[in-house]
Amino acid sequence: MNKTPSCVRSLADLRAALDVVRAQRRSIGFVPTMGALHDGHLSLVREAQARTDVSVVSIFVNPTQFAPGEDLDSYPRTEEADLEKLAGLGCDIIYMPGLQDMYPDGTVTNVRVEGLSDLLDGIYRPHFFYGVSTVVARLFIHVAPDVAVFGEKDYQQLQIIRRMVRDLAFPIEIVGAPTVRDHDGLAQSSRNAYLAPDERARANIISETIFRACARLSAGADTDEVVAEAAQTILNAGFESLDYVRAVDPETLADLPSGPVAPGFEGRVLAAAWMGKTRLIDNAGFVRADAVTRN
Repeated sequence: MNKTPSCVRSLADLRAALDVVRAQRRSIGFVPTMGALHDGHLSLVREAQARTDVSVVSIFVNPTQFAPGEDLDSYPRTEEADLEKLAGLGCDIIYMPGLQDMYPDGTVTNVRVEGLSDLLDGIYRPHFFYGVSTVVARLFIHVAPDVAVFGEKDYQQLQIIRRMVRDLAFPIEIVGAPTVRDHDGLAQSSRNAYLAPDERARANIISETIFRACARLSAGADTDEVVAEAAQTILNAGFESLDYVRAVDPETLADLPSGPVAPGFEGRVLAAAWMGKTRLIDNAGFVRADAVTRN
């Protein structure tokens, strides 16, 4: 039976609702979203519900993470369907703030996580993570959750949020939840809706390629060779262009040196490529197997 969530559209109403929750000494789990919810988002909500007493989901299409000419105006907005999905999960509070609550007139304060924001996606979308860290910091102040859940699909974003929380001493536990994938392995994303049928049929090559790269690195293959092979495979599959394929340290996101990684090392492979007008990102982790098999 669906539960009717409390839908609040102002910061004042949100704080009034959460004052009641805190007076009852119940813990708060939070999932920030831009709407157009799919199973990946819903898995984050379930994770928050499993860890806390009260679940809060925000829906806000954040303008500061879109550059001029990007898809802010056309970004999918499916409010009615989103509310129905969250009700079906038994979400407690849905926060849908207006622009004025998120960015009051004359606002000049922004949050920048230097370094991590300037690698990988930050090279191709230099505005993006500064918009993300700013809006998430503001949402954290609005909600003040005990736990916040983010998907590993946006791995660079997850690491940036973790660093921001550490540096600014937000008293929030950040949980990374596994990527939810379609039957063929493609990571679920709101932007997958942009793919034409023939593009969707080929899009899963990006995930297949990342998984193969992880398997080879785990087996001790040379990092440079694996990355080069992965890049060529993606381009051969009909992707219009490739922004990057990288094998990186999972904490610093720095490129791994050439040669095989050390036994026991945990790394990450990340990729971003264009299928038609749709930019797809994906990643997966690997662990280098022991060089010597033990009986």
